[in-house]
Amino acid sequence: MKAIRVHQFGGPEVLKLEEVPTPKPDAGQVLVRVRAVGVNPYDTLMRAGTYAIKPPLPYTPGSDAAGTVEAVGPAVTKVKPGDRVYTARTLTGAYAEYTLALEEQVNRLPDKISFEQGAGVWVPYGTAYHAIHHFAKARAGETVLVHGASGGVGTASVQIARAMGMTVFGTAGTDKGLDLVKREGAHQAFNHRSTGYHEEIMKATAGKGVDVILEMLANVNLGGDLKMLALEGRVVVIGSRGDVTITPRDLMSRRASVRAFTLWAAQPAEVAEIHAGLFAGMENGTLRPVVAKTLPLAEAARAHKEILEPGAEGKIVLVP
Repeated sequence: MKAIRVHQFGGPEVLKLEEVPTPKPDAGQVLVRVRAVGVNPYDTLMRAGTYAIKPPLPYTPGSDAAGTVEAVGPAVTKVKPGDRVYTARTLTGAYAEYTLALEEQVNRLPDKISFEQGAGVWVPYGTAYHAIHHFAKARAGETVLVHGASGGVGTASVQIARAMGMTVFGTAGTDKGLDLVKREGAHQAFNHRSTGYHEEIMKATAGKGVDVILEMLANVNLGGDLKMLALEGRVVVIGSRGDVTITPRDLMSRRASVRAFTLWAAQPAEVAEIHAGLFAGMENGTLRPVVAKTLPLAEAARAHKEILEPGAEGKIVLVP
C-alpha cells in the first residue's frame, strides 16, 4: 500500500509517499481501508518535531481517517468488514491507503456523512465537544465567542454551541470566512483583523460581556479575551503558538477563569460521551463537517503548508 512516511523531523518536504506493507489486524484490532484523511494543525507540529508528542521515526502521520472496515482481528465485536467508520487515533497512522487501529479507536460513521466529512470528525469535533461541555461547562442561554470560527474546530464549535441553545458569536479574518461562520449557525460574526472588533463584540452583548470564549490562538488573543468576559466568564484555550502576557486583575474583577486541555488527555468516560454526542449530532443533521479542499494523498506537503495559512475555511482532506 501507499503511505506518507516521515524519516526525519523538519518542514513539509520531509513528507514522502512510499510503498509499505499493508498491516494485518491482530486480536482487538481493526484494519480500515482509508477513503479520506483529515489534516490537522497538530500534524504539522509533530512533523516539525515541536509537538509535545514525538513519535519514533520513521512514522506515518495522522489520527483522523474515514473509510470502511477491511478486516478485523480476533475478539472484535464492535464493527465488521464493510462497516463505514471514522478513526479517533490509529496504531499505524492515517496518511495511508490502509490504517490499523484498536477496536476502541474506530467509530461508526452515519450514512448521511461522506467519507471526506468523516475525516474531519475526531480532532475538530472531539476538541469542540470537549471544550464546550467538559471544560467550559456551557449552558443553554449563555453567550459563546468562538475565535477563529471558520476553521475546522471553529465550525464544529459553532454548530455544537448553536445546537445546544447558546447565543453564538464567531470571528474570522476574511469576508468568505465570515459568511461561512454565519452560514454554520453563528448569530453574529466579527472580523478579527478589524481595529475595534472587541468593542463591537461588547456592544453586541449590551456591555455585559460573553460567558464563554473558545480560543484557538491564545498567544495572540488571550489578553484581549479577558477584557470581554462577563461575570463568572470562562476562556478555554484550545490552541496557542507561543507565550502571552495577561493582566490577572482582568480575571479577578470578573471572578473569571482560564482553562486549557489537550484532546489526547481525555479520559475514557469523556471519550465515550464525546463519540455518543457526535454520532447523535451527525445523525440528526446538526453536526455537518465542512470540507474546504480535497487533495491527493501525494500532496500532503501542500496540505501542511496551506493549513497554517491565515483565513482557514473548514477542513483540508487528503484522498488516497
